[in-house]
Amino acid sequence: MFGFLKHILSKPGAQEGAQWKPLARTTAQVRAHEQWVAQQVYLNWMGPYFKAYHFRKTGVSGQGLRVQLLDECGRQGALFLFDPSIGPGNFRHLFDFIRDRVISLGYNLSTSDQRTLRHERYTEVIDKHFLKPQPKDCTQSGRCNQLFGTVTVDMVSVNGQPGFIRFSSNPYHDAIFTPAGSFDALMDKVFNLPPAPPEVQALIKQYAK
Repeated sequence: MFGFLKHILSKPGAQEGAQWKPLARTTAQVRAHEQWVAQQVYLNWMGPYFKAYHFRKTGVSGQGLRVQLLDECGRQGALFLFDPSIGPGNFRHLFDFIRDRVISLGYNLSTSDQRTLRHERYTEVIDKHFLKPQPKDCTQSGRCNQLFGTVTVDMVSVNGQPGFIRFSSNPYHDAIFTPAGSFDALMDKVFNLPPAPPEVQALIKQYAK
C-alpha cells in the first residue's frame, strides 16, 4: 500500500496536460453533507485521526487509523489513509468537513477543483480545496495575520475508491505577514474533537456508500 502511495505521489501523471475543473456538488450531495454534519458523524474519525497523527510523530504505528507525515519544500502536512471501515461516502464527507473546519478559523475558500488522470492501469482522480487566510491586520505589528499560511485539502481516489486525504499548510515568508502558526497547532484546531457517542457510531453505515 505505501509503495503504491509513493508511486502515485511522486511519478508524473500520464496526462501532464490534464486540466483542473471546478469541483461541484449536487443539491442532493449538499443536503446529505449538511445532515451528516448536523448528526456529528465526523466525530467517528476526527479524534482518531488526530490521535494517529501524534502516534506517527512519536514513531508509534499499527494502532487504529493510519497517517503518514508530509514535510516538503516548506509545506507541512499529513496523509490520512482511507480505511474500509469508514466507507467511501463518509470519507468524501470528511474531506469537505475538513474544508469547513478551516473556513471556520477565518479562511476563504479560494478554489475547489478536480482533475482526472488516466494511467495505463488505473484512473486517478484528485479533488482539491485551496484556502487562503482572510487579510486582517495585526494591531501590534501592523502586518497581515496569515494564521497558518495557505491550506490545501485534497483527496486522491484510484479507480473510484478513495486512497487518502492530504492536509497541508504552506506559510508565507514575506515580511508583510505575521509568523505562521505551526501545523501541529492547525491540527489541534481542526481535528481535536471528542469521541463519538454510541448513537453517532451507529450512523456510520447510513453514509458509508
